[in-house]
Amino acid sequence: MGQITVTTQLSLDGVVQSPGAPEEDPSGGFDRGGWVAPHVDDDMLRIIAEDFGRAGAFLLGRRTYEIFAAHWPLVTDRQDPIATALNTLPKHVVSGTLGTPGWAGTEVVRGDLVTEVTRLRDTTDGELQVHGSITLVRALLEADLVDEYRLWTFPVVVGAGRRLFAEGLPSRTVRLVDTASTDAGAIRARYQPVGPARFGSLALGG
Repeated sequence: MGQITVTTQLSLDGVVQSPGAPEEDPSGGFDRGGWVAPHVDDDMLRIIAEDFGRAGAFLLGRRTYEIFAAHWPLVTDRQDPIATALNTLPKHVVSGTLGTPGWAGTEVVRGDLVTEVTRLRDTTDGELQVHGSITLVRALLEADLVDEYRLWTFPVVVGAGRRLFAEGLPSRTVRLVDTASTDAGAIRARYQPVGPARFGSLALGG
């Protein structure tokens, strides 16, 4: 049985919207996209490549899938570990409206999300990796289906935009597995859920 890992890029103020380019996700009038680009360096690319090397398959939301499908099939360098993984491993895209996908190795996931994702996790040899796909990730969080979070935090305050951990999600306690940092100031932290959040008091005598 595999495990579901979620990789997400966040600003210091928790924004996840349109990190890679201004046109990625301008929904809601968001005009501050591309905030990750100034902080990409060799350290970051090396860590990302190592993570992609653990993938057995990919689970993506439709918007992220379409962004990936417009770029990665054009990268034919066999020495590129990200392109090789994405172009050769199974890809599962969650969508109720997507027709026949043109990217080889893609399956459209329809029906009950929990049932279908549980099936995919149980039949994947290695990690079932989720990248971006914020709407999908929130649904997985609500269903408690995430086995590991890989959160990239970048040294920028965006000041507006969609956030990953929105109000209404179940409370959780997580365990820090490890961290890695880059010369450009980004931090990648790996967390694994351990159960419901615990609460207490720091008041004197509490």
